[in-house]
Parts: sequence; C-alpha cells; structure tokens
Amino acid sequence: MDAKRSIAETLLDWYDRHARTLPWRAPPGVRPDPYRVWLSEVMLQQTTVATVRPRFEAWVARWPDVASLAAADEADVMAAWAGLGYYARARNLVRAAKAIAADHGGKLPDTEDALRALPGLGDYTAAAVAAIAFGRRAVVIDANVERVVSRLCRAAGKPAVRRAAEALTPDQRAGDFAQAMMDLGSAICSPKRPKCLLCPLADACAAHRAGEEEAFPVKPAKKPRPTRHGTIFWLERAAAGGGLEVLLVRRPAKGLLGGMRALPTGPWTETQPGLAEAPAAADWTMLNQQVSHGFTHFTLELALAVARWDAHSAPIAAEWWRVDDLAAAGLPTVFAKAAKAIGRVR
Repeated sequence: MDAKRSIAETLLDWYDRHARTLPWRAPPGVRPDPYRVWLSEVMLQQTTVATVRPRFEAWVARWPDVASLAAADEADVMAAWAGLGYYARARNLVRAAKAIAADHGGKLPDTEDALRALPGLGDYTAAAVAAIAFGRRAVVIDANVERVVSRLCRAAGKPAVRRAAEALTPDQRAGDFAQAMMDLGSAICSPKRPKCLLCPLADACAAHRAGEEEAFPVKPAKKPRPTRHGTIFWLERAAAGGGLEVLLVRRPAKGLLGGMRALPTGPWTETQPGLAEAPAAADWTMLNQQVSHGFTHFTLELALAVARWDAHSAPIAAEWWRVDDLAAAGLPTVFAKAAKAIGRVR
C-alpha cells in the first residue's frame, strides 16, 4: 500500500471515530448543507471555533438559507457580525448570497471555479466548500492543515506544503479528509507541544521521526506593524424619559469597518490628531486613558474625548442611541472597547 493511501485511510479511520461535533457539520460520510459549510468557513477565517459556534447558531436562526440572507438588510447583517472582525466578510456574504439567488437558482455552485467567482470566495473557501459540501476532490489548506502537512512531510514553505497536500489528498472523501486534518491539527498536532503519542499518523510523520515537530511549519519573519493614532468622540445628551443617549455614526461603505455603526472618530494618523474632525463644536474633555486595537496591518492607539450636547438635534448626520442599550448597536470591537473604557470612568 502506497504512503498516500496509507495516510489517508489511517486518518479517515481516526476521523470516523473522533470527528468533532459542530453545528455546521454532518457526520463523517454524510453531505452537509452547503450554505452552512460556506457560512462556517467564512466565519472561521481568523476566528476560533469557540467564538464562532454561538454566533453561527444565532446567525442561522435568523438567516437559515441563501434566500433569507440575500433578502436581508445589509445594516442588520453588519450589526449581527459585530465583534467577529474583518467586516468585509459580512458584506461579501450578502453580495454572494444575492449573486447565488440571481445566477444559480438560490443554490451554491458545486465547483471550485464557479465558487471562486462569487464575491469574497478566495481559493481556500472555494476549495473547502467544493470538497466538504459537494465531495469534490479539492486541496484544502487552512492553518491546521498546513501545520499537519508540513510536519508529516517536513515541507518548508507554502509551495512545498501545497505540493505535499496535493499528493496526500485522496480521490474519495476529500472533504472528510480535509476536516480530519483540521481536527487533528486542533486536538493533537498543536503549534506547541503536539500530542504525538496520541497521533494516528505519528509513525508516518517525518518531523516526529527527526524530533523536529515544533520546527514546522517554517514561518517567515514577521514584519513590525506600524502604529497609528486617533481619537474617539463620545458625545452624550439627556434621553427623553431619563437616562443618556450617545451619538453614533455610520462609517463609509468602503474601507476599514465599512458600513458599520460606530462612535465618531477623527483621522488615523502617525501622530495623535487631538480633536481634529470632532463631530461637534463642544466642550471636549480628553480622558487620561487610551484604547489600543490591533488590525491586520497596523496597531491603532485611540485617545478618548467626551462632551455633553444640550441641543435637541444631532450635530451631524448621525443617530442618538441609548447608552443602556448600546450592546444592541452592533459596534465593532474597537468601539465597544472604547465605550466600555469610557463607561468605567464616567
């Protein structure tokens, strides 16, 4: 029996007995709902299973299929996505759902090429949906799969890992094989201190034989992330019936955090901009506290400015939101952090 067949069969046998139970999965050997596979793969990008599980279940309770998502209000979708980060994913889900409804009869296409043509579906997502939802032979490589394959074959660098994964992927049950790799990487072949004694592939693992498990995968040196500075503005007023309201804006549709409801913010620059582009001419107080948030390509350090607004109308095109109901506004994480920090000192 050749090595490819031996590894695939051994891993699939392990998966049949140890597969994780997840709300978007079907049992081994059973085809799952393509919509759930697609949604889960998008949600899981740069986000942990523990974080995604309850958000996924809430999402499918509200939008259970492509048709309901295609008909959804994008603002509602963006609010439901709040806290998951990488908000272009949510916008692309709506765009893709509309395209599927218009061009594919409401059903996801079943080939990598057709899936890749949809908004927001790159090589990885198209391969994952084709393999897991439709049983196509596709090479699926996420961070867990990359780690397992690189150790199995002592493959250094992404091109080598892809070649090795291509050689290992079986013609049958490619979706189960990909999910088995993911589960193995999550439960056993961890980044640090992998549980090699429990691994069904330990005997076939080149890195394990060489005692070099933690040397793989080989990662390029990280480039330092630049720091940008900005100010978040908290403008509050007395609410009718008691309590307080805070001014919220809708960020531009394009760009970082596009389309999201947020606290007003000035420019993000190399030096602290102070009160530049404040939403109103008010008696602003700069708090002796900052909020830090890391984006993919830079770190953002935000000063916090607060003021009281005594006029009736909003000073700019914006909306007033009750402070005691702010959790329902769907603020992105960075603005939720700021609101929490301001609440502690107000």
